[in-house]
Amino acid sequence: MRILVVEDEKKVASFIKRGLEEAGYSVDIASDGVEGSYMAESDDYDLIVLDLILPRKSGLEVCKELRDQKINLPILILSARDTVEDKVSGLDTGADDYLTKPFAFSELLARVRALLRRGETMTPIKLQVVDLVMDTVTHEVSRAGKEIKLTGKEYSLLEYFMMNPNKVLTRTMLSEHVWDYTFDTFSNVIDVYINYLRNKVDRDFEPKLIHTVRGVGYIMKVKTPEEEQEEKSGGRPKIKDRGGKRARDKSAEET
Repeated sequence: MRILVVEDEKKVASFIKRGLEEAGYSVDIASDGVEGSYMAESDDYDLIVLDLILPRKSGLEVCKELRDQKINLPILILSARDTVEDKVSGLDTGADDYLTKPFAFSELLARVRALLRRGETMTPIKLQVVDLVMDTVTHEVSRAGKEIKLTGKEYSLLEYFMMNPNKVLTRTMLSEHVWDYTFDTFSNVIDVYINYLRNKVDRDFEPKLIHTVRGVGYIMKVKTPEEEQEEKSGGRPKIKDRGGKRARDKSAEET
């Protein structure tokens, strides 16, 4: 899950970013309203945490612009303004929730989880692919009933795979959803983490779920027997030598 935090107070932004990343989310920071609007409109986020008092453009303006452009991702306003009028104004502008500062991070995290679960396209509480099960609330992962311990980044990567089974995920898609916009897609970090995941969720289990799509990216799926055979033969399907047999038979007849 990828979250955009629009917050001009560096200490607050750093605190939120660190806490959300420890919870397994990928986080980008925008330090003013103009930058926040641009990033929200040009990148693919699952949720926005939005301050109201921002340089260059207010949080209410950002929220209204996004809703006017039919960008319907969840918006959580986080503000020191705590009057009823402020809360009503924020919600009426299009925000989905409103949390006042100072706040307990556990409450912020609970509200983030609730917003991400809301709606048909949001993440369900439990994800499952064959016997691999992930609880998106407790972050517990198991396969065939055996608990699997994951780091925060491994969890984020696996969650993205399990949300998109049978879909090819390119390196760019993985970097955008699991890391942040400063990530170097030419590094081997993605391959390293894919290897970590395979060792934990595939090495001791069958069927294998995480597969490489040469020259494109990766996919989570159960391969068919034909695909398994093709992989074992080096990517070339096994073809019966019917043409060669006919040629040999014809040559024998001529002699």
